[in-house]
Amino acid sequence: MSISDFLRADLWLSPDRGPRYVQLRRRLQEGIDTGVLAPNTSLPSERELVEITDLSRVTVRKAIQELVQEGVIEQRQGSGSFIRERVPRVEQSLTHLTSFTEDMSSRGMQTTSKWLERGVFAPTPEEVEALSLQDGEQISRIYRLREANGRPLALERAALPLDILPNPIEVTTSLYEVLEAMGRRPVRAVQKISALNLAAPEAELLEVPEGAAGLNIERISFLKNGRVAELTRSLYRGDAYDFVAELRL
Repeated sequence: MSISDFLRADLWLSPDRGPRYVQLRRRLQEGIDTGVLAPNTSLPSERELVEITDLSRVTVRKAIQELVQEGVIEQRQGSGSFIRERVPRVEQSLTHLTSFTEDMSSRGMQTTSKWLERGVFAPTPEEVEALSLQDGEQISRIYRLREANGRPLALERAALPLDILPNPIEVTTSLYEVLEAMGRRPVRAVQKISALNLAAPEAELLEVPEGAAGLNIERISFLKNGRVAELTRSLYRGDAYDFVAELRL
């Protein structure tokens, strides 16, 4: 079936199935899910969609914009709208304290990092409180874009007391691998997860549209003796990650 035939409104439009733009969005999503609209192919223009569906331009534009915000469709300046290639979803357990490198390696994926910040800094008030620092103490801070098989998945910013991580330059791949070699790897953590829409700078780094769904994760990790060892804030692509926890009675 051609795209034009698939989008003919008489095949799917119904007055009792909600607003017209919602029905069009669902039809477009159905086309993507079934392969009628293949990844990296272009959509008909707004004008062509108006002619095919006999819907208003406002209705067509609203349906497309919702799919753009969801990261399903990508609008390229001067080229039109394209179906985004689907990102393989990654499941991460919330019951084990592992690093990004360990998570991806267990799935046979190669990890790389693009460094955005790495060095010794004066802590922010939030870092002072979270890490139980004394006046005048500095911290090691690392901030990087984490990639798996060349695809950006997360932005990760970690702050640690200097006696836990004296030289942040030593961290080239896994932070936990460096800490384990020094006998300072955290053994437990408390995580807080919240949903957000990614701002333009973070969305650009993660290669998703501005306003796309993301997951914000704040983690405070502890050593075996109970001391706070790490404050990490991470932003994950919402279209690529599922966090899974096993619950028992």
